[in-house]
Amino acid sequence: MQDLASEFEAERDHLTSVAYRMLGSRAEAEDAVQETWLRYSGALTDPAARAEIRELRGWLTTTTARICLDVLRSARVRREAYPGQWLPEPLVTRLGPSDFAPDPADRAVLGEELGTALMVVLERLTPEQRVAFVLHDAFGVPFDEIATAMGSTVPAARQLASRARRAVTDGAPRNTASRTEQRRVVQAFLDATETGDIDALMAVLAPDVVFVGDSGGHFPAARQPIVGAERVATFVLGLLKLLPKEAPDLRFELVEVDGGIGVLADATYKDGRPFRSVLSFAIDGGRVTAAYNQLNPEKIARVLS
Repeated sequence: MQDLASEFEAERDHLTSVAYRMLGSRAEAEDAVQETWLRYSGALTDPAARAEIRELRGWLTTTTARICLDVLRSARVRREAYPGQWLPEPLVTRLGPSDFAPDPADRAVLGEELGTALMVVLERLTPEQRVAFVLHDAFGVPFDEIATAMGSTVPAARQLASRARRAVTDGAPRNTASRTEQRRVVQAFLDATETGDIDALMAVLAPDVVFVGDSGGHFPAARQPIVGAERVATFVLGLLKLLPKEAPDLRFELVEVDGGIGVLADATYKDGRPFRSVLSFAIDGGRVTAAYNQLNPEKIARVLS
């Protein structure tokens, strides 16, 4: 049993990454991976089921995909009833000194990589499209294995991935900035908001920038995306004027959010309640094309915990 557990643990991070990209929730991803473990340990007690495990990572990945597909189908009703706008649960890590040093291998953020902008677009896909796209485009799983995981045919799996790819291409905001450019633009965004300089803020916002906020009903938030540089700048600075009155110790930190440079805001309300917000970005041509503000305390309770 010890060897069995060790083999599975070696794949846990990979499976959690697969599940998170499909579900947009770290808690749900961890639950899906745990269910995969239960199915794996159960399969090894059944000779017929064990014979189906020819390659461990492939079997675990497709099993996780089946579980995630069921979760996505059941989650659609919950997401439709969600108060306001929905954003994924962010994955946040602190930046070290090396993250701020020039990187000769610095590369652009590609649409296929993990990022809030991509996760938001994936939310618009059908469960079947999302699973096919994530498995094939993000993790290179062959279509015959995808078809097996989804209980469909290979042509059907190809078509699902193709439609998802078109939707991602058409719906994702422009997001091409290298890590160096991300750091520069996000720092400029933060400097402008802290000083209240609306002209400086608008200078780092694309004309068609989109701002999305998810409070889960816990805080006042726009129920629809805010579009346009002037409207977004006015809205952001309005928030920054109000918050310090209630939470005077407001502080900001540049962090990594879903693979890109973002901002973590921390404060304590006068009545002792904690406030925390995670802001992530899509950036192109030196300007922010989309900003995503995660305020829902249920989704950021474990951020950097």
